[in-house]
Amino acid sequence: MQLVFASNNKNKIKEIQELLPASIEILSLESIGCHEEIPETANTIEGNAILKANYVTEKYGYNCFADDTGLEIDALNGEPGVYSARYAGEQKNAEDNMDKVLNALNNNNNRTAQFKTVIALNINGDQQLFTGIAKGQIITEKSGNQGFGYDPIFQPEGFQETFADLSLETKNKISHRGKATQLLISFLNELK
Repeated sequence: MQLVFASNNKNKIKEIQELLPASIEILSLESIGCHEEIPETANTIEGNAILKANYVTEKYGYNCFADDTGLEIDALNGEPGVYSARYAGEQKNAEDNMDKVLNALNNNNNRTAQFKTVIALNINGDQQLFTGIAKGQIITEKSGNQGFGYDPIFQPEGFQETFADLSLETKNKISHRGKATQLLISFLNELK
């Protein structure tokens, strides 16, 4: 089965392909000739996932899935949330985003946070949503060189390491994206 993953983020594509069975071939946006930036104008994580999936299905005619992820920090009233990728500006720089979070939480003892991923799947004219959540906390300084985005400052519950300290295999078992992807895989396996 071929499915388009509505992303050009090579890190995300690699993570997802690692999780999916070999019977499912992932096509990137680039591989279907989609080179434009898909607008993410919704004000929720779910809304952005749906926008991206619908864009590919409507313009290119493929069965596809798209995800959107946000880091939600309790002390910041759920920020950066839907604006996680561009929290520190339109340049979408991970270092700038992490620095902004760390500065905002300076001297704040409430560092609880969660990552939330929503996957919207458009397949055979039907749409399904799958949600994964990873709870944890924001540490005071960056640690680790694996992963991407906010991984160096997010410590998942039950671990002393950040997502950026963990191997991809371990992270995929416990992460928000891993959990949402497992729900997607279970659904796809039932379609066979």
